[in-house]
Amino acid sequence: MKFADVEGNMQKSVEATQRSFNTIRTGRASTSLLDKIVVEYYGAPTPLNQMANISTPDATTIQIQPYDATSMGAIEKAISLSDLGLSPNNDGSVIRLNIPPLTSDRRKELVKLASKYAEDGKVAVRNVRRDGIDLVKKQEKDKEISEDESRDLQDQIQKSTDKYIAKVEEILGAKEKDIMTV
Repeated sequence: MKFADVEGNMQKSVEATQRSFNTIRTGRASTSLLDKIVVEYYGAPTPLNQMANISTPDATTIQIQPYDATSMGAIEKAISLSDLGLSPNNDGSVIRLNIPPLTSDRRKELVKLASKYAEDGKVAVRNVRRDGIDLVKKQEKDKEISEDESRDLQDQIQKSTDKYIAKVEEILGAKEKDIMTV
């Protein structure tokens, strides 16, 4: 494992955190809200975005147009059972989800959820740091690198950790601002 691998893994952790943030709804309609919805389709769990065209015709509506009209009921059921708290409206050809404005209590809950996702992201970055430092210490012990090289690499890994944790904090701040904006 090289320093670039450690850096790449930290970047992947930040990207995963960003994807988690995208599933938290704000006051506006966003197709990414449905990213985690999986529909039981012919006995196989299938991601909703592979079964339908999903669009946002306006700021408060998500429109779902299934490729196969027979899957409408299954899609409605999956959305109803999800933790989104949205009720689908089926007009026979498309399903519409109206995104109601968030209450202040719900906004606070969503900020807590975003904070939890951010903490998970920071833990993932720290785990990458731990693995990288363990590897550097092992290389030093096996005499593959010198003590000075080991110390320099550990410092580099720590600086990268600080940088990526700051990135997680930055995207958390942006998401909190987005959630709290009425």
